[in-house]
Amino acid sequence: MPAAVDGRPNLLLLMADQLPASALGCYGNRAARTPNLDGLARAGRVFENAYCSSPICAASRASLMAGALPSRLQVYDNGADFAASTPTICHPLRGHGYRTTLCGKMHFIGPDQLHGFEERLTPDIYPAGLGWTPDWGQGVVHNPGTSVRELGESGTCARSLQLDYDEAVAHQAEQYLYDAAREPERPFFLCASFTHPHDPFVMTPEYLDRFGPGDVPPPLADPEPLDRMHPYARWVQIHHELDLYPPSPEVVARARHAYYAMVSYLDAKVGQVLAALERAGLAGRTLVLFTSDHGEMLGEHGMWYKRVFYEDSARVPLVARGPGVAAGTCPRVVSLLDLLPTLCDAAQAPLPPAVAAELAGHSLVPLLAGRQEGWRDEAVAEYLGEGVIEPCRMLRRGRHKLVEVRGLPGQLFDLEQDPLEQEDLWDDPRYAALRATLLERLAHEGSLDRLHEAVVRSQARRRAVGAALEQGRPQPWDYVPPPDTGWRYVRAGDAMAASRRRRLGPSRPDGG
Repeated sequence: MPAAVDGRPNLLLLMADQLPASALGCYGNRAARTPNLDGLARAGRVFENAYCSSPICAASRASLMAGALPSRLQVYDNGADFAASTPTICHPLRGHGYRTTLCGKMHFIGPDQLHGFEERLTPDIYPAGLGWTPDWGQGVVHNPGTSVRELGESGTCARSLQLDYDEAVAHQAEQYLYDAAREPERPFFLCASFTHPHDPFVMTPEYLDRFGPGDVPPPLADPEPLDRMHPYARWVQIHHELDLYPPSPEVVARARHAYYAMVSYLDAKVGQVLAALERAGLAGRTLVLFTSDHGEMLGEHGMWYKRVFYEDSARVPLVARGPGVAAGTCPRVVSLLDLLPTLCDAAQAPLPPAVAAELAGHSLVPLLAGRQEGWRDEAVAEYLGEGVIEPCRMLRRGRHKLVEVRGLPGQLFDLEQDPLEQEDLWDDPRYAALRATLLERLAHEGSLDRLHEAVVRSQARRRAVGAALEQGRPQPWDYVPPPDTGWRYVRAGDAMAASRRRRLGPSRPDGG
């Protein structure tokens, strides 16, 4: 495939919010209606075992941007600020001549709402700040703001905040690609980040009607009684008020139906952006990556939303297509931490030594080309946010997954023999040596005791600052794009000349 004019490919990162790999047709879900993403997968490379670095929005997205675990960035939860001095994907790319643009959700906390992006085409869907900081000192508590009680409202809507937002994201991304085609001498990095299929689970009849009675299957992994669950999972269940409002089978079915419809809607928006890429003649010289910040339990194990390390919460889709990508599947274990070195490698953007030294990920470029030898085959993740009261870590290495919780027994699963994670091998003496080896690997990430102290100190500082900022005259950390539509239309001069200058011709047959 042809590269950019000077050999540098364009980069297009498409992101979903709260989407597990298991919800897509290209990952084997026969009930899913995802033709655009399935088509992307057929033409590209599907990573079968990709993991987020934290099953929560702000921590996962900051990690993806910076290529480091949340604990290294001190972005512990959805109320933790992301330091402006932290190098991100955008800084090496921007220094290498790329136009860096964000369109859609990113959930940055703090006064820097760009983090190396030259521009944002939309605001975030809602502003967030230190007021979202959890308090582990309270112990295990209910949180009405993330309650499963809202599942009872799943179903049909005429319109929603999320629909309004993603329509704008798709439109702005589409227009951006047409504009970028007029400037082929400068490659771009565009991140188009949608808010679907994040809860609440509501969708219009157009997408709900794509599924008939019985088309959406029930959860595969049976729920466990609360008193028999691992403490980590039990904490999260209580946080989501599942002990107070257990959903009925009818509510579960309605919520899953609406979620599948939301995934179909997301697929349509991704298709809209990919179609614009084709029509603008950019597809042949653009590396496209599709992923999500984390997954959604959707009733598996009786659990909803995220915050745990079960597959549906922590395993995310990762699909690539474009220059240097060999079509097919890759079974190796990879992480969203690998995206920074991958994109910079693909762009031939050199990493400053101080940046490279702090990266936790590795370039996927060899795997994209079909070369798998020497890959480390592991992914590390953390959960340090609301709903738990101790630091939690995960290591996926090869076929095994280990979960470590400070001060408590962990969990160990063989995903090849037990893909639904229903047989915990932690206490099985046959796996004692493996458990010790995996724990030793996680120990290299630092002491859980010291991490607990750091998280609790950070929470206390942020709650104090957040409470003060709410007094007087609050100034939210929100980004509102400046009005820039005037340049798109004729305001002075020769209207016909401006029209000709702004016209985009048809794509060439080679897609270049």
